[in-house]
Amino acid sequence: MLSQNQTLVTEFLLQGFSEHPEYQLSLFICFLSLYSVALVGNVLIILAITCNPGLYTPMYFFLLNLATMDIICTSSIMPKTLKGLVSDRSPISYGGCMAQLYFLTWAASSELLLLTVMAYDRYAAICHPLHYGNMMNKEFCSMLAAGVWALCACNTAIHTGLMTRLNFCGPNVITHFFCEVPPLLLLSCSSTYVNSVMIVLADAFYGILNFLMTIVSYGFIISSILKMRTSEGKKKAFSTCSSHLIVVCMYYTAVFYAYISPVSSYNPEKSKLAGVLYTMLSPTLNPLIYTLRNKEVKAALRKLFPFLKN
Repeated sequence: MLSQNQTLVTEFLLQGFSEHPEYQLSLFICFLSLYSVALVGNVLIILAITCNPGLYTPMYFFLLNLATMDIICTSSIMPKTLKGLVSDRSPISYGGCMAQLYFLTWAASSELLLLTVMAYDRYAAICHPLHYGNMMNKEFCSMLAAGVWALCACNTAIHTGLMTRLNFCGPNVITHFFCEVPPLLLLSCSSTYVNSVMIVLADAFYGILNFLMTIVSYGFIISSILKMRTSEGKKKAFSTCSSHLIVVCMYYTAVFYAYISPVSSYNPEKSKLAGVLYTMLSPTLNPLIYTLRNKEVKAALRKLFPFLKN
């Protein structure tokens, strides 16, 4: 129960990067550039895949889903972050904070799970090439993608629902540039035990179990590549999964750096850096990694936009 001299918080203040005012203009220009490149790059990937029947394959179907997740992830926080960088204060309503928390967590967790699905797709393509068509048929791929979106939506709804049950009595300054679970829990004046337990379970599933499944998939992939007799075959097989492997390493580095730790040991500076990595840098680099290293996507873009031809 709240005491009479306690007031429920109806608005939060995002700390952002206000502790470094001398860098805010530079950060605004940098983040605006990253956001623009992320939006343009991921939209181009979606257009290239949807408008080119030659890219109607499982790998590109999952890549389309990844691009959509990247757009949701970065768009859920960047407009507010950019506004905060040019304002003296960055308020966000309680409802707006919960909405931001939901869509960001939904997209970020979906991306982790989708990366595991994409690793399985590469495993099926390289380790079982003769049965790949049956293993990754259209219906199964659609079911996997729908399962990723639905499972993560339900998981995020649970975490957001548990967050809305907490009382926030003040202070109301979130030590981050977006609404995130750990700093919100630290502001709560009610018990956060259930929230903390659910966070540990989510970390175990998304961070550890998914990571292990991805590692196992690549263990089989590398083993199959090493057994190939020709260097040309090895090179071709590795090229089909190298882009995904780079994205996996980059994304999990950010996640492990910031979130595989107890809420009590939350570090604002470390979390902000990781937040930049997975909400801005990763969505920006993903389309560049997949297009610059993929001849089929580049060919589809040139067909879609003839002026890109040399």
